[in-house]
Amino acid sequence: MKPTKKILFILFLLLCVLSYGTAGYMIIEDLNFLDALYMTVITLATVGYKEVKDLSINGKIFTIIVIFSGFGVFTYALTTGAKIIIEGEIREVFKKRSMRKKLEQLKDHYIICGYGRMGRIIAKELRANDIPFVVIEKKGEDLPEDDIIYIIGDATKDEVLREAGIERAKGLITVLSQDAENLYVVLSAKGLNPELFIVARAAEEGAEVKLKRAGADRVVSPYHIGGLRIAHTVLRPTVVDFLEFATRSEHLEIQIEEIPVGETSVFVGKTIGESGIGRDIGAIIIGIKRSDGRMEFNPTSQTTIKSGDTLIVLGEAQKLQLLEKMAG
Repeated sequence: MKPTKKILFILFLLLCVLSYGTAGYMIIEDLNFLDALYMTVITLATVGYKEVKDLSINGKIFTIIVIFSGFGVFTYALTTGAKIIIEGEIREVFKKRSMRKKLEQLKDHYIICGYGRMGRIIAKELRANDIPFVVIEKKGEDLPEDDIIYIIGDATKDEVLREAGIERAKGLITVLSQDAENLYVVLSAKGLNPELFIVARAAEEGAEVKLKRAGADRVVSPYHIGGLRIAHTVLRPTVVDFLEFATRSEHLEIQIEEIPVGETSVFVGKTIGESGIGRDIGAIIIGIKRSDGRMEFNPTSQTTIKSGDTLIVLGEAQKLQLLEKMAG
């Protein structure tokens, strides 16, 4: 039984004993409700206050029954309550120790600062793709699920970022509610790990420039993206439906994925047609990001694949996994 259910059960037993005693005194001793409740309480509490009136023989027998039943309920309540408290404290100690060990083992992970609505969505997508991450959340009531590694603290402070393993992290995502807080996080994170890939949320229009100036590699404005999404849903609903289908983690039939091309890849120096990516694997290259940052959309079969390129590919999840191994 869960602790909350145990507590509710204890309260239910106490209420039953009080109701039983009150009703008994009202019937046996012909007391009014308040006097009957008073007699029940002083009997259960064994405080020794004076009785409302001298009890009859039946009243005395009933009082003995109430004392024994109340003693049993109170004994159960005390032992169960103490057990819940002790088990909760022990569980909390072991939970913190386990969390600390997991944090020490993390490497090439992502740090999510803020676990509001956006933070939850980001964590869900990272977990669906088996990407390690840790959540930093200031409010205790917004704690994530038990299977997520998290830290309760202020993400703007260096010691909290160090506890999250920022020196070993691959990237940081800050989606705090205030732009000023996100700015502090970016400045602190970049100072602690200059090689960190940072994505920041911007609420105000002017915050994007400041966040990039502070060191953010990407800045996302939810209101801007949301406005565009609504407009495109009206103008191009089928296109929006397709993109949503291809980019959400729960749609495993078809995905849009980015696949980096390694130096020793079998695709290096070959054209798209020669690589057989479309013919043999069944994936479609819809874009190529070159090593210098240039983006080539809708490349032809004569486009050459180079080392350091990032292929933007559309296809089934299993075929994309095969392609990723070959590209690496």
